[in-house]
Amino acid sequence: MPTLMVQGCTSDAGKSTLVAGLCRVFKRRGLSVVPFKPQNMALNSAVTPDGGEIGRAQALQAQAAGVVPSVHMNPVLLKPNTDTGAQVILQGHSIGNLEALDYHSYKPKAAAAVFDSYARLCVEYDYVLVEGAGSPAEINLREGDIANMGFAERADCPVILVADIDKGGVFAHLVGTLALLSESEQARVKGFIINRFRGDVALLQGGLDWLEQHTGKPILGVLPYLHGLHLDAEDAVPESTAASGQFRIIAPRLPHISNHTDFEPLRLHPQVDFRYVGHRKSIPAADLIVLPGSKNVGFDLAWLRSQGWEAAIQRHLRYGGKVIGICGGLQMLGQAIHDPHGIEGIPTSHVGLGLLELETTLHHEKQLTNRLGVLAMGEGICHTPLYGYEIHCGISTGTALEFPAVHLEGQPDGAQSFDRQIFATYLHGLFDSPEALQALLEWAGLQVTQAFDINVVREQQLERLADILESHLAMDAVQRLLR
Repeated sequence: MPTLMVQGCTSDAGKSTLVAGLCRVFKRRGLSVVPFKPQNMALNSAVTPDGGEIGRAQALQAQAAGVVPSVHMNPVLLKPNTDTGAQVILQGHSIGNLEALDYHSYKPKAAAAVFDSYARLCVEYDYVLVEGAGSPAEINLREGDIANMGFAERADCPVILVADIDKGGVFAHLVGTLALLSESEQARVKGFIINRFRGDVALLQGGLDWLEQHTGKPILGVLPYLHGLHLDAEDAVPESTAASGQFRIIAPRLPHISNHTDFEPLRLHPQVDFRYVGHRKSIPAADLIVLPGSKNVGFDLAWLRSQGWEAAIQRHLRYGGKVIGICGGLQMLGQAIHDPHGIEGIPTSHVGLGLLELETTLHHEKQLTNRLGVLAMGEGICHTPLYGYEIHCGISTGTALEFPAVHLEGQPDGAQSFDRQIFATYLHGLFDSPEALQALLEWAGLQVTQAFDINVVREQQLERLADILESHLAMDAVQRLLR
């Protein structure tokens, strides 16, 4: 099957972005291409129409390729919930939590799922664009590898190696990575791409000539540093705000924050100044506080308290501020969170922030659903449309749910406080709906004068990325590799 794999010298070298851009370029060229990431480790995920869970980056790549997301585009998703363990998602569904050593023993089963999914995509599409994970030169991870060269060798596909020049050491990264591969793996590398270059490429030419002569591999392109490129992050939380409006919104940067792409519409809104507040950082005054989802709600709730967020939220509410909680954020706002089965660690219960009359119990079965609905703002049901998705193990009960936040396909979800200062829901992607975004910002106190649609922004950014690849890569050579 015509397949091309993009691997990186390091994490965050630009693999996800490059694959998304190539998907859009090939779509524009009329090719039937599908993205594929054998194994992903990320806490940003998406729900597919076939009822499973994949990495958020693969859902974006599917959008770039113009195809419907499927669990087979990311057959193994690892969602870390401790420093040494993760929930393992196999072809869209959780098989439970595994420690790192236990997952190493589980890899043969994971490999079977990877190549089953790959075979299915090969039947359905003409070309497969594969994204590696981390670096192929991690010596300790070579045995049983399914994420990088282990996959490329078995699938017998060519590889492009991408490196990030912005942090320095790009030639050492490329040469060193190549040196740590076996002879057959080295032969599989068909060229290099240098990413995030600032300055005049003419000043880099001597190094490029040396690299080609030293390795015998061609430079397929040098990509510029793309200021203001905003695409859903695979996992990393953005360090700074992208917009600097007057309406202040803050969110705690939880240790196990999940699906923080929920907040991209807020972060990019021209009237909003959105900021994440990290570990041991002072909590600034704000108009709106949003509590994100979490892969370990109990741990992150304790972290919130240790950082002074409980008192800060209570003070914020006393002065008339508004609070929105999404998924794990909803659970934290309640009276208690019970984990009798040890879904997120040791079986235990946690005292919540006590701001909503509800309790949550975690269960093995995970809710994975794309949903349509309307806001339930004010009295009765509002007609503001929204859409999003549910990814959670918790079931919440309590009198607060009698005053829901939204109605999803006729069913109530979430809760609002009786003073209407707190809005909480299990629905991720809440702000992706332009009408819901505007209604919630106005509820929080912003006079919205500029309409904003994150879906239009994503399309604009994918087109911009594809234009850059067309002008800075040897695209005909890359397409020949794909064929």
